[in-house]
Amino acid sequence: MDPVGEKQIRASFVNCSKGEASRLNLPVGLAELPWEDLDFLGWRDRGAPDRSYLVAPRADGLMGVTLRVPQGVRRSFTKTTVCSICLTGHPGSGVSLLAARRAGAAGRQGNTVGTYLCADLACSLYVRGRKKSQLAGRHEETLPLADRIARTVGHLDAFLDKVLAGEPA
Repeated sequence: MDPVGEKQIRASFVNCSKGEASRLNLPVGLAELPWEDLDFLGWRDRGAPDRSYLVAPRADGLMGVTLRVPQGVRRSFTKTTVCSICLTGHPGSGVSLLAARRAGAAGRQGNTVGTYLCADLACSLYVRGRKKSQLAGRHEETLPLADRIARTVGHLDAFLDKVLAGEPA
């Protein structure tokens, strides 16, 4: 992913108002991020731990989405320990169920779509081996790195397509 600035990030959000995008907390150390290793930019909100944000390059430009831990879901409870985007296994609370309000009218009506993500949203770094899961005895994949990256981007694109979809899936 190419480095992006604050203005580009805030303008990319598709499932919140411009006012909400202007008020969200950006990640600390934006300029120092390992951009060459990122397929998307993801971060947890420092001021509201139940909120997260994700910005990804798409064919028509950047797309940002706001994410939340769904109401009624305990942080320590999850049905899976595997991220749906990068397929990295994590022990305990290393995976979070996060929901994104759909874009447009569907989102204004309260429709959401959810997925299980690495709790720290560092999928790109796990796929590349730049960050290690705490899971003991992690299974090493034989799939080449380029294919693992393509799989991760494909899963992310499928999720983002659902956010853009006008009707619930």
